[in-house]
Amino acid sequence: MEPVIYASIAAVAALIAGVVATVMVQRSMARSRAKIILEEAAKEAEVIKKNKELEAKEEELRIIAEAEKQASQRLSKAQSVEGKLKQRELQLNQQQSENQRTRNENEQIRTKLNDQLAMVESKQSELESLKRKAQEELERVSGLSSEEAKDKLVESLKDEAKTAAQSYINEIMDEAKLTANKEAKRIVVQSIQRVATETAIENSVTVFQIDSDEIKGRIIGREGRNIRALEAATGIEIIVDDTPEAIVLSGFDPVRREIARLALHQLVTDGRIHPARIEEVVAKVRRQVEEEIIETGKRTTIDLGIHGLHPELVRMVGKMKYRSSYGQNLLQHSRETANLCAVMAAELGLNPKKARRAGLLHDIGKVPDEEPELPHALLGMKLAEKYKEKPEICNAIGAHHDEVEMTSLIAPIVQVCDAISGARPGARREMVEAYIKRLNDLEQLALSYPGVVKTYAIQAGRELRVIVGADKIDDVETEKLSAEIAKRIQDEMTYPGQVKITVIRETRSVSFAK
Repeated sequence: MEPVIYASIAAVAALIAGVVATVMVQRSMARSRAKIILEEAAKEAEVIKKNKELEAKEEELRIIAEAEKQASQRLSKAQSVEGKLKQRELQLNQQQSENQRTRNENEQIRTKLNDQLAMVESKQSELESLKRKAQEELERVSGLSSEEAKDKLVESLKDEAKTAAQSYINEIMDEAKLTANKEAKRIVVQSIQRVATETAIENSVTVFQIDSDEIKGRIIGREGRNIRALEAATGIEIIVDDTPEAIVLSGFDPVRREIARLALHQLVTDGRIHPARIEEVVAKVRRQVEEEIIETGKRTTIDLGIHGLHPELVRMVGKMKYRSSYGQNLLQHSRETANLCAVMAAELGLNPKKARRAGLLHDIGKVPDEEPELPHALLGMKLAEKYKEKPEICNAIGAHHDEVEMTSLIAPIVQVCDAISGARPGARREMVEAYIKRLNDLEQLALSYPGVVKTYAIQAGRELRVIVGADKIDDVETEKLSAEIAKRIQDEMTYPGQVKITVIRETRSVSFAK
């Protein structure tokens, strides 16, 4: 047993010795490894230290460079400000020197002015002394005081000035009458240029309504051939734009516009729109309109009881249906004038048929087939002469605007009835209230003058009769009053045409038989 135990103990001892030897070797190896790790850590720490030192130096250099840059910028700004300050200082010095020079010059001028003022005052005192001596001498010679002489001089000058002023006014009025026609034309042209836009549009444009905008393309046609054919056939400009469901027909001839409107209506209703069809429809509509014009003329002459008119005059009467003057239909105006002429001629014991005939034909010069450069009254007279109307009828037509001298009693009747039809309230775009107010304003304006007894606005406000007291106003003041009222009406009131002011001064002697 003991040998085995001893062997086991020896084995254990050997094992322990091996373990101890292994532990010692491992410890030696751990120490060497720890030493190596410490050396490596020391090296890494040295490297990190050097890197940090380099980074710190770089940051220090960057901060120094940034500081130097900012300092350089501030230095340049300071130098720029310093240069501006120096320039400003130079300018101020120059301005101060200029101001000083200006002050010196002003002082010299002031000194000269004071010297001149003192000289003027001395001359003025001398003049006053001479004037006083002359006045005393004049008073001594004339035996009148200065106030009395002044009053007499003022009275004589006042009378002389009144006479001179009145003669000057008469000269101006005579000159104005000579140049009135030229000036009136200039004023009319300027007025037309300023305000004729609405009237021109209203009297030269017809709007044709359509159901949809698709029809516009059909009216225009391929490459515009349909609309060109329509314009060539009717002589009317057709405007197709973005206006919804509308086409504008533009032209100064109302008959042509009506033909174009009716032709478009038939074409759109029929649906066949091409150049050949357009020419056919326009020709057909033109014949229909011509027939309607003639029928209207015949119906008008029959209604008025006028017989034996030339067919061309009947056609012109029918064309009046398509003309208007200041919103008043020309045919209706001619019918009114004809009826008024007949009534007035009957009251005066004249031939009412002739008067009615002249009243109907007085405006045929507004509807000629051609447009000669003549006033419509003269043109109407020539047309009446051409178609064998009687001389008194022709004269009444030509004289209703005073273009020719009146040679028959029918002429003034036609002139008056034409004015009545055109100037009555409501005939030509003038409200009744405005019309009555204008007449009242005319009368009240004239009544505001001293010496005026009564006033009457007659001929639809185209003439103002002013009656003055004979004991309050003399003949010279009558002319002056007429001119003053005319000027005030012209400055303060708005009225169509012109207003004639007639001042009447009469002496009445009234007695009663008992």
